Amino acid sequence: MLRIHDTRTGRAGQLAAGRAVRMYTCGPAAGRRAHVGDLRAHLLSDLIRRVLERQRVRVVACRDIADAGRPAAERGHDDAFVADTSALNLRPPEHRPSAGENVEAMIELVAGLIERGHAYATPDGPVFFDVRTFPSYGEISGYRLDPLEPAGPGRRCHADWALWEPGEEGWESPWGRGVPGRHVGCSAMSLRFLGPRSDVHVGGIDLRFPHHENVRAQSDCAAGHEVVRQWAHSEHVLFDGRAMAGAAGNVVLLSDVVAAGLDPLAVRMAFLERHYRARLDLTWDTLRAADRAVRGWRSRVAEWAESVSVPLSQAHVDRVEAAFDDDLDTPAALRVLRELEGDESVAPGAKFETFLHLDQVLGLDLSTDIGKPRLPPPGAAELLAARARAYEAGDWARADRLREELAELGVRVSDTPEGQTWV
Repeated sequence: MLRIHDTRTGRAGQLAAGRAVRMYTCGPAAGRRAHVGDLRAHLLSDLIRRVLERQRVRVVACRDIADAGRPAAERGHDDAFVADTSALNLRPPEHRPSAGENVEAMIELVAGLIERGHAYATPDGPVFFDVRTFPSYGEISGYRLDPLEPAGPGRRCHADWALWEPGEEGWESPWGRGVPGRHVGCSAMSLRFLGPRSDVHVGGIDLRFPHHENVRAQSDCAAGHEVVRQWAHSEHVLFDGRAMAGAAGNVVLLSDVVAAGLDPLAVRMAFLERHYRARLDLTWDTLRAADRAVRGWRSRVAEWAESVSVPLSQAHVDRVEAAFDDDLDTPAALRVLRELEGDESVAPGAKFETFLHLDQVLGLDLSTDIGKPRLPPPGAAELLAARARAYEAGDWARADRLREELAELGVRVSDTPEGQTWV
């Protein structure tokens, strides 16, 4: 059974408590296009779902659209995000609530927190959460309140945050016209669509503080008990050693990856190569290598598909599934598959069945090339022709160098009495 690291407790715990798991994932950041690093947390949700569903556990997933108070021009980012998740083979959630369509639920949540003594309205309009009424605040991130820090205008404590803010273009509320605070939506929509108890709340590590600390406090105080059983976070994604940011000029979108001639699932593969709780430094070289790996496995699967089908290799399946269950250790799972790929004692038909079986979790579309004419990857055709000429001319050194260059593109060359072949 799947065990996932709980950020709050610092321990891995069994995720499925029964036949169904309720999972909430924070939607993309408001106001900008999601870059490839933003997609890592959503792959984490997808892997959780795929592993559990292979174990016949029903997953009810909810992912919000943070559009409350956003200008219409920015809402097109949500459509682009959905297209990106589809290109990465992320299964769509059952619930995709819009923050803008759930403001009434947010107002009810804020009113309830005031009534229970966990929030207070101020004369100039804002409503704040009283963090001192929630003693376990900071358990997710390790944050500790500083009793000496000044509270700031209108606040009782420096760490209090706005649940409602005045604004002329917002919604009517008991505290005047305004907009909900940016943390309120996840609490209100999680409680509304998943109920008073959920199994796992997923997000990037940057959301631990203050967002998830605030969401936990709001939700628990509104429900009167611990709402989320486990908090799962994916680590940061860098590009060329730096955090992706417009000022740094290193923001890479999934559309940029496609424009570079790479399969979008190369990003998924690059994520799988690194444990979700380890920091990942992407480069164009690592993405190209991941692209070659995906295309190479598709080629091998298509090759194996022409062999006699035999039962899958249960020993390899067991090892891969054990890696999945061990806090989604995808790097270990990929190592087993590479071992299987080169294991000559396993029949090609068994490799075919095993790879396709496990691709139900990997989500790399490994069956894509079955039955298709095999085409070399970009740039390989010229190298294959050059190598054939070198081989015919007896220029063995050049032929060997070209074989190595082709191997870097994921093309394996063999010499036969009939001539050069490749896979």
